[in-house]
Amino acid sequence: MSLSAGIDFGTSNSGVAVYRDGQVSLLPLDKDNVQPEVVKTVLYLTRDGDASIGQEAIARYYRDNVNRQRRFVRQWAGEIDVVGGDMYFVRDVFVIVDELKPGRLLQYIKTALRKDGYGGTRVFDRFYTPGDLASIYLADLKRRAEQALGEPLGAVTLGRPVHFSQNPQKDAAAEETLRSAALQAGFEQVSFELEPVAAALFYEQRLTSPQNVLVFDFGGGTLDIAVMRLGGKQARQALASGGVDVAGSDFDRAIIQRRMLPHFGMGLVKHQPELLEMIEAVPDWMALPELATPLNRNLLQKAIRAGVAPVRLKALQSLIYNDLAFTFYNRVEALKIALSEVGAAQISMDDKDIALWDLYTRHQLENDLAPFLQQVQDVIEQTLAASGLSAGEVDAVVKTGGSSKIPLFNGLLAGIFGAEKVKESDAFGSVAAGLAIRAANG
Repeated sequence: MSLSAGIDFGTSNSGVAVYRDGQVSLLPLDKDNVQPEVVKTVLYLTRDGDASIGQEAIARYYRDNVNRQRRFVRQWAGEIDVVGGDMYFVRDVFVIVDELKPGRLLQYIKTALRKDGYGGTRVFDRFYTPGDLASIYLADLKRRAEQALGEPLGAVTLGRPVHFSQNPQKDAAAEETLRSAALQAGFEQVSFELEPVAAALFYEQRLTSPQNVLVFDFGGGTLDIAVMRLGGKQARQALASGGVDVAGSDFDRAIIQRRMLPHFGMGLVKHQPELLEMIEAVPDWMALPELATPLNRNLLQKAIRAGVAPVRLKALQSLIYNDLAFTFYNRVEALKIALSEVGAAQISMDDKDIALWDLYTRHQLENDLAPFLQQVQDVIEQTLAASGLSAGEVDAVVKTGGSSKIPLFNGLLAGIFGAEKVKESDAFGSVAAGLAIRAANG
């Protein structure tokens, strides 16, 4: 009989775990990562259709793309019918493409499952739906897990957020897309568990008596909350769950929007909407690479020659045309993470016309994240009210996920429940571990 696994398919990071003989094992699937049990949720697709994930994907992207040559050519894309009055004719449509582009790095694959109006993306000659991308990633994760275990994985329990969407039909459709992706990846049986419930099952392993527990699962894509009575199968009871579409990737964008855009011309470029549009796209990882067109290069170079913020626009041009966006976003994320431990940190980047240096304090970060604080407090209070418990009746608040380490939100939890109740679980492994427990025990 093949093994069952738990897979935490996360927005930023993923992991696989199995539960055997009363023990959870988080599988070391990315030997190149600092924490091998954590696999970055990134996918690199090459022109010939080869795929890689995690640190391998990042390494291939850097090797193949950063500071490479480009050659734009006009390529036939299809035909359109043109009708006007009594006229009708067929017109060819051409697009400008970079024929030297070797591959494309894709991030936030899970977010695409719930993004309204997003049907997928074209990578070279093939169109990929969100389900296609999830399937490719899960298939490689499955292959790595089977290689580590030395035996096949037939069934999987996948984590899912409390809400893919507030619309029940869209929520169900997103789950079904993920189910189909897992089946296409080679799993024979697929089940789901809410991610905060999975984290609760992992925390339950350490209990010796029943507790009322609120799980605060704050990752890269969503904040998910579960209120449960824990203490073994007899005592276990799910009291309420809630979630909101706010998390680490939103915080990264907020930092860029509020602090980083002046390094690329914001405030110095006026009355030039095409340039402003490029500057305002800097926080959007998915949109920025698509701006690397001959037209935009001409606009930037013309402005630079005219003396319009030349240093800043050269930095913007380099960010777009030398494929340095992923490096930049990683520096911003590292800055945010550092400020969970220290009061001030610097961000720097020195590469191909980019000479960026800035000091950022925790106080500034908390000001920039303040608009999200009320949303987080609201979902905590709403979920707690739905559970029928008061804050005083909660015995423990269990934090998991990378964003749960941010002091601003720790302070919020301490203020509502008391600092002594706030417990830290494995930020990147507790959900996968709990999913493995669910997979093994049902």
